Amino acid sequence: MSLLRYPWALVGMLWFVAFLNAADRSILVAVLPQLRSELNLDNTQLALINSVFFWVYALCCLVSGRLGDAYSRRWIIILGLVFWSVATGLMPLATGFGLLLAMRALVAAGESTYYPSATALISDWHRPEMRSRALSLHQTGVFAGAGLGAYSAGLMADRYGWPAPFIVFAALGLVVAVALYFGLRERVQTLVPPAPVAPTDTAAQAEPTGRDPYLQVLSSSGAVALCVVFFLATGASSGLMVWAPTYIYDKMGTNLAQSALLGSATINLAGFLSVPVGGWLADKLALRVPSGRFWALAIGLTAAALCLLALPWAQTTTTIAVVLVASSLGKGLFDGCIYSAMHDVMPSRSRATAVGLMTTCGFLGAGVTPILVARLSESWGMASGLAGLALLYALAVLLLVLMDARFRRIVLAHRKDEAPGEAA
Repeated sequence: MSLLRYPWALVGMLWFVAFLNAADRSILVAVLPQLRSELNLDNTQLALINSVFFWVYALCCLVSGRLGDAYSRRWIIILGLVFWSVATGLMPLATGFGLLLAMRALVAAGESTYYPSATALISDWHRPEMRSRALSLHQTGVFAGAGLGAYSAGLMADRYGWPAPFIVFAALGLVVAVALYFGLRERVQTLVPPAPVAPTDTAAQAEPTGRDPYLQVLSSSGAVALCVVFFLATGASSGLMVWAPTYIYDKMGTNLAQSALLGSATINLAGFLSVPVGGWLADKLALRVPSGRFWALAIGLTAAALCLLALPWAQTTTTIAVVLVASSLGKGLFDGCIYSAMHDVMPSRSRATAVGLMTTCGFLGAGVTPILVARLSESWGMASGLAGLALLYALAVLLLVLMDARFRRIVLAHRKDEAPGEAA
C-alpha cells in the first residue's frame, strides 16, 4: 500500500481497536442490573466497580503515555489489545464484589495502553490541517463500540447470562490483534529525537519546554488547561453513561436489552454521528482562527450542558431518549477535536505523553462522578443527579473561554515549528 493511502488505512484499522476498547468497558454497564440481583450488590457498590476501572485506567495512563513516546507505538497497541482482551475474557470468573473489582482493574490496565499511542500514531501520519478529521473518524469507533457493545451485551445477557458477552468480545479482540500484527506500520520519524530548538525560537518563547516529555506537558499552560477541561467533560459524560441504562431500567421497567438500547446505544449513535462533524468544524475554524479547535470544544460542551438540564422534566421513554441523544450530540462535537487540540499545543515527540496525562485527568473525574450521582440520587433522585452533571460541562466551557488568548499564541508558535512534508 502506498504512503499516500496508508494514513487513512491506519485510521480504518485502529477504528476497530477503538470499537473494542469502548465495547469491552461498556459490557459491564449493560449488565449492572443483573449483577445487582445475582451478586446482591447495592448502587454504591455498582458505582465503585466502574470507578475502580476509571481510576486504574487513569493511573496506568501516566505510564502508558510515556511508553508511547519512548518505544514502538505499534507494539504497545498490539500487546495492549491482547492483554485487555484476555482480561475481559476472565471477567466471568468473578463470583463476588472483590473479584469484580480485581478483574475490572486488569481490564483497565490493559485498555489504558491504547489511546495515547493510537492518537499519536494517527497524528504522525496526517498533516496538521487534516488531523481533526482523521482523529474524529477514529473516535467514531468509541461511540460505535460503546453503543453496540452495550446493546449486544444486553441481548446476550438476557438470553445466556451476564458472562456470555465478556467471552465473545474477548475472542474478537484476539482476532483483531492478529490482523494488526500484519497491518500496522510505525512512522520511523517519531522514534528519532528532533534537533534542539534554539532559545530564540518563537515556540520556545511561547511555552517553556523540558527534555522530559512529562516536564514539557506540565510546563505548557495550554496542555494543563486541556487536562482540566478533559477532567470535567469526561467526568460528566461518564457519570451519564454509567447510570443512564440503569435509570431507564428502574424508571420505565424495561429489560436489559431495552435499557441498554435507550440508555447507551442511542446516545452513542448520536455521538457517532456528531464526532465527524466536530472534527470537520474544528478543522474549518482552525483555518480561520488559531484557537478554532478550542472554540469547537466550547460549542460542543455548551450544547451538551443545556440539553442535559432538561432530564428531570422528561417523564416518558421517548422524551428521556431525546434528552440523552441531544446531550450526546453536543459531547460528540467535543470528542471530535479534543485530541487534535492537545496535539496543537504539543510537539510530536511528546504527544503520547500529553494524551496519557490528559486521559489520566479525565478518568480520575470519570471515577468520581458515578459515585457522586449515586449519592445525589439518594436525596434528590437519579434524574436530578444526572442533570447536575451539566455544571461540570459549564465549568469546562468557562475555562476554554478564559484561555482563548493563550491558546492562540501557543498554536501559532507550534505551527511555525511543525515538521514539513508530513503524510497526507
